Amino acid sequence: MAQDGAAARIPGIDYDPAAEGAAPAAPKSEKQPPRGPASYSMLEPRMKAIYGQFYKETYFSENRRLDTRIQELIAIGCSVIAKCEGCLDGHIKKALKAGATKEEISEALVIAIGINAAAIVDLTDRSAARLGLNHFPVNGRRRE
Repeated sequence: MAQDGAAARIPGIDYDPAAEGAAPAAPKSEKQPPRGPASYSMLEPRMKAIYGQFYKETYFSENRRLDTRIQELIAIGCSVIAKCEGCLDGHIKKALKAGATKEEISEALVIAIGINAAAIVDLTDRSAARLGLNHFPVNGRRRE
């Protein structure tokens, strides 16, 4: 199940994915959005290396218990909640490569949507309690 962590390459940590898989240049007539700095450009090298080791231990260690497909489905849900577009794109690609079906990806997304909705309910419940509000009481009894 585990892959060799030493051979794992992490985009933005071990290499610049834009430099390796750069799309062909667009015709001069098409405007290109400015290319920003490489991913992780704000992290000092020491911290980048620590994150890289953490990532490799998480995804490639012989000690992991979840297979790649399950890890990537979990990562898809987490990416949605974290609102990380690059993470979401990468984890969907990795999930598909690991054999995840479109139905499994959909289920991971639906679970994330449900968790995020529950978080909103929890947040508003606590706000209502702090403010002494009860707009739609159970059993028709409204607390004033």
